[in-house]
Amino acid sequence: MSVAGLNFRRVSKRYGPVVALDRFDLDVAAGEFMTFLGPSGSGKTTALNILAGFATATDGDVLIGDRSVVDLPPEKRNVGMVFQSYSLFPHLSVFENVAFPLRLRGASRDMLKQKVGAALEMVRLGDFARRMPNELSGGQRQRVAFARAVVFDPPVLLMDEPLGALDLKLREQMQLEIKRFHAEIGCTIIFVTHDQGEALTLSDRIAVMRAGRIAQVGSPQDIYDRPQSQYVAEFIGRTNLFEVKQGQSGHWQLPDLGTELRSPDGIDPGGSALSVRPEKIRPVQADAGVGHIQFDAQISEVVFQGDHVHYEAVAKGGKPLSFQDHRGQGSEIMPKGLALRLGFMASDAVPVALEKN
Repeated sequence: MSVAGLNFRRVSKRYGPVVALDRFDLDVAAGEFMTFLGPSGSGKTTALNILAGFATATDGDVLIGDRSVVDLPPEKRNVGMVFQSYSLFPHLSVFENVAFPLRLRGASRDMLKQKVGAALEMVRLGDFARRMPNELSGGQRQRVAFARAVVFDPPVLLMDEPLGALDLKLREQMQLEIKRFHAEIGCTIIFVTHDQGEALTLSDRIAVMRAGRIAQVGSPQDIYDRPQSQYVAEFIGRTNLFEVKQGQSGHWQLPDLGTELRSPDGIDPGGSALSVRPEKIRPVQADAGVGHIQFDAQISEVVFQGDHVHYEAVAKGGKPLSFQDHRGQGSEIMPKGLALRLGFMASDAVPVALEKN
């Protein structure tokens, strides 16, 4: 299979006064799994549609490999597409649905048989070639759509909310299948979703989008562990944001918690807060040791979630916060109203830029 990288070069898209995509710059390496993640209206699907040729950029350029594609129609761009709606032909068998892109390209009968058979085996539907789409489950139809999208060996595969119509259990199963497919075929994938779990599970890198721009791009671990802004910290999972003020002798004050910590090097506390993920906050003893930021709190809500318990609490100064306890052997669920001492390691607190009001 051929593999190509792609590049967005200051791509903008305007609909009258509305800016859907604003000077969008991004390089995607050949074979990379890149996810565009963001809420509705963030520009992620607009970027995908411009890449696919379904929308025309107002400004900028898009390259697949070393070739500009902005003036090419969709059928000349040689990209595969998988949609949320599957878009299978209801009157064609599974075999014929998958064979359709090859027939458009004039493939021989032997080539059809070989390529379609290999694609169906990859998605574990080798025995379903004669079935019709209405005889398949939702997950099976999505597998057929995937096989059809890759049967002609596209260098780039575009996936637009492909799991949105599936139930949670099947969606999680299909995430693992997509990872397996990507490892097997190796093509460059652009995946669009608003689901943070999908993005964290599937991606080599994530571009978190907001108002037509990239708020942050990085590996799933970088995005989660080291968010650069309040928007990214709050959009990816849960977080606690604690106000910081300049203290004395190289320390920051934490007025929300009535304590302080040594200030990170080179970071101005003005316009910043500390982001601390709920799983990083734990009950501690008074002598928890060097590096712990400690404060008193009271549990205000207990939410049982199976493998872990989610707690809402209020710090002594009135600051609401959340923390989690992953249930180990013999662990007990703490009751609502319990007063306790909580803490987190200073190294787990990430300075982020606050939103401007």
